[in-house]
Amino acid sequence: MLRDDELVELIRRGESDRVEFTESTTDLDKVRQAICAFANDLPDHRQPGVFFMGLKDDGSSAGLTIDDKLLQRLGGLRNDGKILPFPAMEVDKRLLNGIDVAVIQVEPSDNPPVKVDGRCWIRVGPRRAQATAGEERRLTEKRAWGNLPYDAHPVPLSSIERDLDLMKFSNEYLPAAVSPEVLRENDRQLIEQLQALRLTTPDGIPTATALLMLGRDPRYWFPGAYIQFVRFAENELSNTTLDQAELSGPLPEQLRALDLLLKRNIGTALDLRGTTHAEKPDYPFDALRELVRNAVIHRTYESYTPVRVTWFADRVEIRNPGSVYGDVTKENFGQPGATAYRNPTLAEAMKTLGFMQRFGIGIQTARNALAANGNPPPEFDIQDTFFCVTIHQQNEQP
Repeated sequence: MLRDDELVELIRRGESDRVEFTESTTDLDKVRQAICAFANDLPDHRQPGVFFMGLKDDGSSAGLTIDDKLLQRLGGLRNDGKILPFPAMEVDKRLLNGIDVAVIQVEPSDNPPVKVDGRCWIRVGPRRAQATAGEERRLTEKRAWGNLPYDAHPVPLSSIERDLDLMKFSNEYLPAAVSPEVLRENDRQLIEQLQALRLTTPDGIPTATALLMLGRDPRYWFPGAYIQFVRFAENELSNTTLDQAELSGPLPEQLRALDLLLKRNIGTALDLRGTTHAEKPDYPFDALRELVRNAVIHRTYESYTPVRVTWFADRVEIRNPGSVYGDVTKENFGQPGATAYRNPTLAEAMKTLGFMQRFGIGIQTARNALAANGNPPPEFDIQDTFFCVTIHQQNEQP
């Protein structure tokens, strides 16, 4: 983060297209919009934008209390799922000119346009505004393709017309990704809509995410992009299978099909304890669903290996190619705040279509569901080339 003397100088110069002040701690939508605008960096300063919470418009003290709870709320805005793609930002408490302020420093995005709830915000001098279609086009043209993750890269030799299901994009993906008001107000061509949603390059080449989510044949481009499901009758691999399937196609179709498979294979027993009798599953559906979706989103798609769901008599194993990524290590995996996305554009697309509710909570959601159902905690095996989670049956059978 910038030094104190650099921050003081920004305050002295006042609000601009790199600086915003606020004296409110409750209007988080305003904060998200400011983060979005700084990340988009429409003026192309290629320098961080800074949001100061605790200052009036003239830079004087607003008399706010800046505590750890507030800082945690502000830091949580990065991955609450409303700002997409994820902004690179830091949050800190600083004493500047004798005033306690919360400072949010936002780095320019390599993958604009950044949006909040489907709306693109920019800075025009000292004010914040929604981007026009022309301004969004400028942001799209700014993308630094060489710095982007694998899932945002173009796939050579693929084409929009031949390889993408454009009806699915128009009828399903676009209405979920862009607010109805914005759709009514603009008259963009299809290729402009695809570009704005980071699904194609400016010259119209589909990205990896586009082909995985909307492709007519994703496995042609990514041979390992499928889910292999098999259920054995025993506790180990055997020749006796009770169910099996190979799920291909766009990832949303795979996940919907797998939901049905999981529900079909979850057994229930009548719990006769207590005054009321209720059926209880051997595995909670929510836990299995979260862990499989986690595997599909976080896996590496450069591998020819599928996500494997192996169901034994006493446990379920979910295994995906690719280990932990970025700031997440074997030591801090699963801890609060330890999140990193190998495929952030794919994660954004999954959230757009409702396969994720909020970023960074899937593991905890699974743990909570298992505990509530009486299952042991999940066991994680993290290796250099793969990741495996094992879910055991209930501790106590009725």
